[in-house]
Amino acid sequence: MTLRQLEILRALVRHRTTVAAAEELALSQPAVSNALKIMEAHAGFALFQRINNRLFPTAEALTLCKESEAIFALHAKLEGRVQDLRESRSGQLMIVATPPLAYSIIPQALKQFLQRRPGIRVFFDVRRYEGIIDGVVSRVADLGFALGAAAHPGVGQEVICETEMVFVCAPGHPLAGWASVGPADLAGLPFIGLERGTRLGEAVRGSFEAAGVAFRSAVEVRYCNTACVLAAAGVGVSVVDPFSPRQCGAEELVVRPFVPRTPTRSCMLWSEAEPLSRLALAFRDEVRAVSQASQAA
Repeated sequence: MTLRQLEILRALVRHRTTVAAAEELALSQPAVSNALKIMEAHAGFALFQRINNRLFPTAEALTLCKESEAIFALHAKLEGRVQDLRESRSGQLMIVATPPLAYSIIPQALKQFLQRRPGIRVFFDVRRYEGIIDGVVSRVADLGFALGAAAHPGVGQEVICETEMVFVCAPGHPLAGWASVGPADLAGLPFIGLERGTRLGEAVRGSFEAAGVAFRSAVEVRYCNTACVLAAAGVGVSVVDPFSPRQCGAEELVVRPFVPRTPTRSCMLWSEAEPLSRLALAFRDEVRAVSQASQAA
């Protein structure tokens, strides 16, 4: 399929009618209908079911749309580069990060980076861990940042910060005055657990298992900042990364060491398919400096 055909397919999936898709793409309705016929003939299978003048995408059509996302992301990056060259900008940088690092280390590093380079254009996206890997591997992102990254073929990795998981609760909670909290102290309390199968979720479950305490959660969430919001509201207590509690504010959340020690690693990722640009190398150094300052503090 051509890029234009993929654009038409995506528009049809969004709007479910050839008229609305034609309006979005500034095409005639017959042109969109004809393009759909050509796409289905080329593919050899139906892309839509026609019911009462509406189009309902098949599973195959949805799969093609999902697979084309990386193509359009690359196309948008290329368009942005053309505009940068036209406007004589000095360069651009694309970075992606998971929420804990996106809302803690990266903003400070980005502030200092741009203060020294006012002509730089930066694209910054917050994604799930899987999106970080996809962005780096596809070269849509120059650098990715994630907690507890595993090894992936073709992906370079550097640990920029080593920290430990922490216990969080609302200020009025009975454990708020304790110096540290362990799994045995949480038995019988409403616990906000991190999603099973995620790296941090499995790390917390491993700590409970090592302490010989059964892991039970009243609420399960994917993100640590979600757990912090719920803990601050008094829904329960939780064990999260040390960055996420800062987003709630010290007055809304009590943070204590969690024992046994449950380490977390903040990692910087990049594709090994090509050398990093000078801008990416400069931002890497900026993140290193911010991370070191944060650990010292």
